[in-house]
Amino acid sequence: MTASSPPASPLTITLALTGASGLPYGVRLLEHLLAAGCRVWLLYSQAAQIVAQQEMQLTLPSQPKALQALWREQYGCGERLSVFGREEWFAPPASGSNPADAMVVCPCSMGTLAAIAHGLSDSLIERAADVSIKEKRPLILVPRETPLSVIHLENLLSLARLGVVILPPSPGFYTHPTSVADMVDFVVARILDQLHIPHQLMPRWGESRS
Repeated sequence: MTASSPPASPLTITLALTGASGLPYGVRLLEHLLAAGCRVWLLYSQAAQIVAQQEMQLTLPSQPKALQALWREQYGCGERLSVFGREEWFAPPASGSNPADAMVVCPCSMGTLAAIAHGLSDSLIERAADVSIKEKRPLILVPRETPLSVIHLENLLSLARLGVVILPPSPGFYTHPTSVADMVDFVVARILDQLHIPHQLMPRWGESRS
């Protein structure tokens, strides 16, 4: 009789929320990552707190541990969710000796994108992205801006050449969305596909919509 294989460890995903419009994408993605059994290291900027209130009437506490306690209870995820502050340099995402399996910045402001493109690493979000690039771990950016300037395009191209996935939140209409939630789920589904995480958010092209 052969010994059974040990259970696979859950994926660890660093999820960063920044000050671009599109916080519903990030919050919905968090829900599905936790529902899929992933361990999530959550980072958020001060600007994200403002956008969350504006777009979702959602108050993100300024103290990361307060948000951690709130969302651990809300999602029933226990220690699989850890929330870290802007300058927690001893947090796991800050070091290449303990990188996440992948990182998603959703939504990604153009300021954050520019900082990542130029390796500034002045905050934990930027440092975690820098770690993902240098350790060759998947990094997915969901930039929400329009129109795009030449500066934006050059930064996006620089990151794409490094292997960073640029995934604009551009919902398709071939699924016949009937609500804003449907359009949010379309984008979240595309992110989960890039992470190779199964989901049932929407029918795939060629599948029955029933």
